[in-house]
Amino acid sequence: MINHNYTGKKILIIGGTGTIGRSLVKRLMEQEPSVIRIFSRDEHKQYEMSIEFKEQLHRLRFLIGDIRDQQRLVRAMEDIDYVFHVAAMKHVPSCEYNPFEAVQTNVIGTQNVIHAAIHNNVKKVIFTSTDKAISPTNTYGASKLMAERLITAAQHQTGPKKTKFAAVRFGNVMGSRGSVIPLFKQQIQTQRKITVTCREMTRFMMTLKQATDLTIKAMDVAQGGETFVLKMPVVRLMDLAHAVIERTSKSLNIDPNQIRIEDIGLRPGEKMYEELMTEEESAYALETDDMFIVRNSYLEYQQQENAWPADIKSYSSNEVEPIAKEKLNSLLDL
Repeated sequence: MINHNYTGKKILIIGGTGTIGRSLVKRLMEQEPSVIRIFSRDEHKQYEMSIEFKEQLHRLRFLIGDIRDQQRLVRAMEDIDYVFHVAAMKHVPSCEYNPFEAVQTNVIGTQNVIHAAIHNNVKKVIFTSTDKAISPTNTYGASKLMAERLITAAQHQTGPKKTKFAAVRFGNVMGSRGSVIPLFKQQIQTQRKITVTCREMTRFMMTLKQATDLTIKAMDVAQGGETFVLKMPVVRLMDLAHAVIERTSKSLNIDPNQIRIEDIGLRPGEKMYEELMTEEESAYALETDDMFIVRNSYLEYQQQENAWPADIKSYSSNEVEPIAKEKLNSLLDL
């Protein structure tokens, strides 16, 4: 539910051709903003979006650019009210093999966003992070942790400017580009098998709608310097594999018993479990019915409605009972 009034406002979505970016465009268009600028380096996906949104092109502007280019970002943010920063290099093996490329995009690129926003006196910036940033064991998670720290600390850099910065922390977004569900479906269709890294692996899962809602809600309520974390169910990888096999084989009219499951072991930098929030963060966190709000310990905040102090503990997928098959199937239907 969008509470903020975006009618007549100017919005920039950095990484706007990705799964989250496209979903944000669809939702924000409902309020008839003055313009939404789509900033990305993928010209083909921009072309595809121009076809998808052909009835609304009068409100869209497509900008080719890279967040590594600070001056391009400064120009892209001219006269902008709100910025959603959803661009990232996020494929775990690619980041492991090309670590400084991940740093340049995820860390230096985020600092470029901060600089451009302050320079242009943007009202608010929301950055999308990941649960892999908690106790990171890979380059992707470490680079996102550093980017989170830059965003939450940016409130100290604004000086007389009024720009507010905040982050949202995602789990695995079901069905997003690069996620395991499209991979499973493709493997079933072409190879009659799927590959799993570890059968007992667990992950926090969220739907695309939940990810979009969380991002917009963070923009609505952020006071500056917070990290917003959705309360998400835990899914066991093996349960997800069986659910996708059952559904995909039915749609392809093949026997699910024909589909093999092959163990390939953990990839470099991959974890068995993920965390939503560390014990240290929980000491500064508030809890609501649907999320946690990790506050910057150096800043003062107004009272948050319908929120209470979170329990002081770590929030690991290893400590939560995975959801049942029925609940998992209902999530896959969304």
